[in-house]
Amino acid sequence: MNNNLTLFTPAGALAKAQPLMRAAKRLAKLGFDVHIDEAAQARDQRFAGDDATRLAALHRVAAAAPSVAMATRGGYGMTRLLDQIDWKVLAQSVEQGTRWVGMSDLTSLQLGLLAHAKAQSWAGPMAYGDFGRSSKEGGVDDVTQDCFLEAMNGLLEAVGFRCEKGHDGLAVRGTLWGGNLTVLNSLLGTKHLPKIKGGILFLEDINEHPYRVERSLLQLAQAGILDAQKAIVLGDFGGWSKAPNDRGYDLKAAVEAVRARTKTPILTGLPFGHVETKVCLPVGAQVDLMVQGRDVLLDWQSDPQHKHAHEHLHEQHSHDHAGEGVHDHAH
Repeated sequence: MNNNLTLFTPAGALAKAQPLMRAAKRLAKLGFDVHIDEAAQARDQRFAGDDATRLAALHRVAAAAPSVAMATRGGYGMTRLLDQIDWKVLAQSVEQGTRWVGMSDLTSLQLGLLAHAKAQSWAGPMAYGDFGRSSKEGGVDDVTQDCFLEAMNGLLEAVGFRCEKGHDGLAVRGTLWGGNLTVLNSLLGTKHLPKIKGGILFLEDINEHPYRVERSLLQLAQAGILDAQKAIVLGDFGGWSKAPNDRGYDLKAAVEAVRARTKTPILTGLPFGHVETKVCLPVGAQVDLMVQGRDVLLDWQSDPQHKHAHEHLHEQHSHDHAGEGVHDHAH
């Protein structure tokens, strides 16, 4: 039975060891056989070791093919590695059952896996900021933990949330893809961005003023990407501060400006991003998005590739009890 979980640091350096150890201990209590990669605490300038060190760690984790490969944190650094990654080795790990989990800077790895190998991964929590938080900082968010556990045990088949009015009756199906908006935009024009038409694109970001979010979204619109999707789902875009010259301009105004320039419906309210409460999302899976009133359901249970993974994992985790499978988040 493979219940191995490896923690690795592919981008920014860890500020201190304690949250990493705390995360490892918590994940072990949840039933995982936790291994911390030998270079997880390496440092070189702002990075978790130089490029060669981080690339070797990535390939080392892929070769070991643990059940779960979870990034400790994001930051910046994956972009430097993209041209040197052996995507076949990573794709083989996915075929053997490895679920690569992370977000933020990990977006480039997840989209690279889709572009080069059509391999699925999971947008979800990371060790340092989610499982490594002290009790004083609020500890691990219950929803984040439960959602992660169900996803890794092959039991999570859908997530639900509330969006704004105006999308009642929307029902579309397509490849779920996306992640951090800034990172995704940095892949435009490169071979590492998957060419997905008729997809469902999810996006999030942090510390980006609404005008910067709007500019990035308009770049995607002008590149033809937004019109090529069936739906766009926006997560959290927090951490920004109002400027004196905004005069009422905010994130809502930015989204409205983008809506006026694409035929694709744009929904908000997805509980995902640089926030404590986050769902897990299968990047590359075929999903159904359905809206009833303001209630949105993202459902991937009928995706054959996910179903295969589900059966494979169900075998591995037959001792785990089945959960509800759907988290309903009202925002």
